[in-house]
Amino acid sequence: MGRMLRHVTRNKIIIRIFMAKCLVTGGAGFIGSNLVDALIDQGEEVAIIDNLSTGKKEYLNPRAKFYEIDICSDDVAKVFAENKFDYVFHLAAQMDVRASVDDPITDNKINVLGGFNILKQSKKNNIKKFIFTSTGGAVYGDAKEIPTTEQYLPHPVSPYGIHKLTFEKYLSYFFEVYKLPYIALRFSNVYGPRQYKGGEAGVISIFIDHAVNDKECVINGDGKQTRDFIYISDIIEAILAAKKFDHVGVFNVSDGRETNLLEIVEYIEKSIGCKLKTRHAEAKFGEQKRSCLDYGKIRKILSWEPKVGLIEGIKKTIKWSREQLK
Repeated sequence: MGRMLRHVTRNKIIIRIFMAKCLVTGGAGFIGSNLVDALIDQGEEVAIIDNLSTGKKEYLNPRAKFYEIDICSDDVAKVFAENKFDYVFHLAAQMDVRASVDDPITDNKINVLGGFNILKQSKKNNIKKFIFTSTGGAVYGDAKEIPTTEQYLPHPVSPYGIHKLTFEKYLSYFFEVYKLPYIALRFSNVYGPRQYKGGEAGVISIFIDHAVNDKECVINGDGKQTRDFIYISDIIEAILAAKKFDHVGVFNVSDGRETNLLEIVEYIEKSIGCKLKTRHAEAKFGEQKRSCLDYGKIRKILSWEPKVGLIEGIKKTIKWSREQLK
C-alpha cells in the first residue's frame, strides 16, 4: 500500500496518500499480469518491462506504464532513472526447462545476466526491496526429502534450475554487501487463467486447453510422476505478502500435496464432464519423478497458506478456457 501522511492545518486535516512505485518485469505474462492487476487494485503505481516474447499485449493493464524492452537492454537504466521505484518484482525469465537444456547459453543470458541487469539498477537506485520469483522443483532437483524444505541442499539437474539458483546467490550477495533487502519465492507448479495462452506452459493448463478444444493430451511416461500444483491467486497473495513483511530470505510457495498426472487427467474429466483424448509417449530424459515442496516456513513467517484446492482451481481454469472460445 501507499504511505499515508496526516497534515493538520488550522481549519482542517488533509490526508495525502503516497503510492508506492513498483516495477514488474514480465508484467505481460501469466503470473506477471495477474500481479500487476493486484498491485493496481491496492492503489500502487506500476510500471512493466516486457519484451512480449511470451507475454500478451491483451494482458497489459491499461493503468500501468509499459516499456517494451528486454531485461538485458541498456534501456533498463533509463526506466529506473525515470521512475524511482520503491519495489521491484522480477518475474521476467526463460521459463522452459527443456529449452534450457537445448540452449543453456541463452538461458544463462536471460535468467542470470538479464536478472543481474535489473538487480544492478535496483541497487544503484536504492529500492526498498527486491522480490524474485524463483522455482522449487528445478532448484532442488531429485530431492530425497518429500515434501522438500528450504533447508534441503539444492541440487538442480537442468540449466534452468542452475541459473535460478545462481541468481538467488546474487541476491544474497547484494544483501550481505550492499544491504539490499530481498525475498526469493520458490514456486511449485503454478496453474490458472492466462497461463497457456500466455505461452508459459503448465501441464494442467495445457490439458485443459486441449480438452475444451477437443485436442489430444500427451502423457509422457507412465503418468505417475508427481508434482505439487498451486493456483495463481494463491501465488499472487504470496508475492504481496513478500512485499508487506519485513523479512529477507528464501521461501517455498506450494500446496504441499503430491498429485500425479493420471490423477490430473481424472480431475479434469470429472470437472469438464467428458473423457479426455489421451496417449502416452516416451518419458522425457532427465524429468523428475517426484516434486513436492513444504510451505511451513512461509506460513510461519509471512502468515501465508494456500486457499484454493486443486479441484476448485481446475474448475476455475476450465471456466476461463471456455470463455476464450468465445
